[in-house]
Amino acid sequence: MWKALLKRFPHRLKPPSEPHPTMTDSFSETQASVLIGTAEKMIEVWNRLSAQKQAALLARFGTQENAIAALVTTHLLQDQDA
Repeated sequence: MWKALLKRFPHRLKPPSEPHPTMTDSFSETQASVLIGTAEKMIEVWNRLSAQKQAALLARFGTQENAIAALVTTHLLQDQDA
């Protein structure tokens, strides 16, 4: 199993060529606006789902936050493939 994972993700074995950007606790007004807008869209998407879909996602992902994150990730990946 490990050999298959190493073949699939060899980049994980190499040190990054550039340092990772540092995390900060401060946001610019633009960043805050984008973050808030994104959160609002995520909530809108969740609220448009049927109760059955919400229940299925909660059963699979455990929390509303995890379920919404999965939806957003799936949507972003679909946009990249288009």
